[in-house]
Amino acid sequence: MILADDNFSTIISAIEQGRNIYNNIKKSVVFLLASNVGEVVAMVLAILIGLPAPLIATQLLWINLITDSLPAIALGMDPEDPDVMQQQPRNPKESFFAQGAGVRIILDGSVIGLLTIFAFWFGYYEHGFSPYDNAVPESVHEYARTMSFMTIVSCQLLYSITFRHQLKSIFKTGIFSNKYLVGAVVIGLLLQLLVMGIPVLQKAFKLQMLDIYGWINVLVLGLVPIVVNEIVKAIARSRKTQ
Repeated sequence: MILADDNFSTIISAIEQGRNIYNNIKKSVVFLLASNVGEVVAMVLAILIGLPAPLIATQLLWINLITDSLPAIALGMDPEDPDVMQQQPRNPKESFFAQGAGVRIILDGSVIGLLTIFAFWFGYYEHGFSPYDNAVPESVHEYARTMSFMTIVSCQLLYSITFRHQLKSIFKTGIFSNKYLVGAVVIGLLLQLLVMGIPVLQKAFKLQMLDIYGWINVLVLGLVPIVVNEIVKAIARSRKTQ
């Protein structure tokens, strides 16, 4: 360790900065992994239960390039946690997936995947069809895929807000305290609306404009991962205080 000055308090500042940098890197990586697990769960589960593919290749590419990357970058720029020095020192041999990170990736990814499958099924149900029917019009297939596409994107974008802290509620950390993350979520949602609203892009991604029931469904399902994470955090906080 090399000190830039002769003040040993610099060591404390360096440790604090190092902890915050490590935490931000971990937030970004865990978020990306959980989001991708959600996509894998949705696609694999659909195949296993005999459903058509809920997402096509261009939609998956859009999700990975736009809606995954922007929040991950913003999480890497998260403001410093004022309580980071109150945490126990991290074991150098500790796995990157320790302290619940691995469980969170599987749990949250599974929730996002299941919500995507439900939205896909709801797209058929709304038009009076089942995804298992033999004579389903192509327009209904496109509508159902639009439902799953919009749902998984809204889930991932809104879900990123919960990654500010492992235990603290989003209301404790402050929803708007990371302006980069808020901007990433807003930009991601606006880009989704552009893809839905511009005819050329809508045709390229094989999407259809949703009706009012479809939009309500997407909004409600998009908030579910936040609620699940807030419940899990509350349980973890109560166990920690016992």
